[in-house]
Amino acid sequence: MAEQTRDRVDAFLEDFRALRTSQHALMVEIRRIVETVAPDATARILYGGIVFERPEMFCGVFAYTHHVTIEFSRGCDLDDPHNVLEGKGKFRRHIKLRSQPDIAAKHVADYIAAAAASTA
Repeated sequence: MAEQTRDRVDAFLEDFRALRTSQHALMVEIRRIVETVAPDATARILYGGIVFERPEMFCGVFAYTHHVTIEFSRGCDLDDPHNVLEGKGKFRRHIKLRSQPDIAAKHVADYIAAAAASTA
């Protein structure tokens, strides 16, 4: 990830920490997962959240009042063996997270890895 972009994402997350502590922790963990499963992905601030590209946008993480969502740009193409993808749009699907245990329970890393692989 380019240093300038990393700095902007870091600043965004730091500002966000003061507003919503629980959502901040979820967003930081999602970013860590993306960096682990797709180390060549880039991140940038867009649409009020963080989007990840490789080179195409494959997912983004966005905070709401009581939850965080991971949005998959081509979620319609992802296998959903755990039946956790939500949404009925033409392309997008998302996973809603309300707490830290949701990350493991909803197999978030598997879905992020599959979405990233589809753009490599």
